[in-house]
Amino acid sequence: MISTDIIIIGAGPGGYEMAAEAAHHGKKVVIVERDLLGGTCLNRGCIPTKALCRNAEVINTVREAAQFGVTTGEVTVDYGVAFARKEEVVKQLRDGVAMLMGGDGITVVNGEAKFVDAKTVEVAGEQYTAPAIVIATGSIPRGLPIEGADLAMTSDDILAMQELPKSLCIVGGGVIGMEFAGVFSSFGVEVTVVEFMKEILPPFDKDIAKRLKTVMSKRGVNILTQAAVNGIHKTDDGLEITFDHKGKAKSIVAEKVLMSVGRQAVLPEGLEAAGVGTSRRGIEVDNNMMTNVEGIYAIGDVNGRCMLAHAASAQGSVALAHILGEKSNVKLDIVPSAVFTTPELAMVGLTEQQCEDQGIEIVTAKSFFRSNGKAVAMGETDGMVKLIVSSEDLTIVGCHICGPHAADLIQEAVTAMNAGMPVTNMASAIHGHPTLSEVVMAAAKQF
Repeated sequence: MISTDIIIIGAGPGGYEMAAEAAHHGKKVVIVERDLLGGTCLNRGCIPTKALCRNAEVINTVREAAQFGVTTGEVTVDYGVAFARKEEVVKQLRDGVAMLMGGDGITVVNGEAKFVDAKTVEVAGEQYTAPAIVIATGSIPRGLPIEGADLAMTSDDILAMQELPKSLCIVGGGVIGMEFAGVFSSFGVEVTVVEFMKEILPPFDKDIAKRLKTVMSKRGVNILTQAAVNGIHKTDDGLEITFDHKGKAKSIVAEKVLMSVGRQAVLPEGLEAAGVGTSRRGIEVDNNMMTNVEGIYAIGDVNGRCMLAHAASAQGSVALAHILGEKSNVKLDIVPSAVFTTPELAMVGLTEQQCEDQGIEIVTAKSFFRSNGKAVAMGETDGMVKLIVSSEDLTIVGCHICGPHAADLIQEAVTAMNAGMPVTNMASAIHGHPTLSEVVMAAAKQF
């Protein structure tokens, strides 16, 4: 039996960042990982997809280079180069995590962790005990319960694919689906997105989602909404996807199918022995990320609260503060999210529809990239900023952006919301000119 202060199961962003922070506070940490350091985000999620998204952005810029007086002719793309670059990016960052986990106070154990009881886990025949155990086992792609679901690729599979298909059908128009649609259409793949909901990107404000749909449709992506997929079948021509589209039975054929309908929590073995409670969403936790069992915590995708890497990291900080007997200032209800398409999308807080559903009195304002000097100079004028503000105290309730560098610009609203400041404070702050941040200021000045 090996004793330590904290055991962390899972070395994704939530797990490895918490391990480093705990070691900084003088705690001895054992972090258990059954696969690769960095978890899904680094190895099969955020990082490799963003590397490919950057390739797509460059390709789109080259194709649209005529506006800069550049004649490119036929654009030739080499997916092999993009794949190799993606792998190198992942390796470089994974090596960085390994170096971080090699610091004083941290012991990395490779293997599958199994709970023996509420204070003990077993890995490869060795038992470890600690007063605090943190579950950070992440999630895996979820599939639809339909005939032929096993014929579809997951996001893991498509990132390992080294040759491009001629055609690709993506089942699901959420964040992952739309990012892959943007990537593979830029490489010349014929892409169709089939989405069950009325609009793509259901969590996003409809004004923003519609704008992206328009842009991607112009780039050749076929997007079908209000379409319920009911089967995938092999044919001589490829894979046939059958679905009901607005009450009519339809089908399309593609060489490959990507199933992109969400993710589900990965639960470690032995939770019953430890007495940890679960729900359909994952492991149940309180606001300190602690489960129903004293001393056992669950952070990140495994608790199903917010399946984003930075949310996992933030939850790890909250859990560690509780373990250390300290108060956390992290506000877990203010979490930005982004879609790395071209143009980018980003959001934080509530949508206009959610405010209406919850009876929150609001006022809104919009500003457009086409009126921004930096965006015009860049030749990237597609997009808008939408601010949703409380009628009562003028604090920001939500911010939604479609446009260049949206994922970076959203942080201005995040900071304002985190500080609880009225939108007028944002408007009165001097913004550099010409910068894209002036689009956010332009919306703020309308209040």
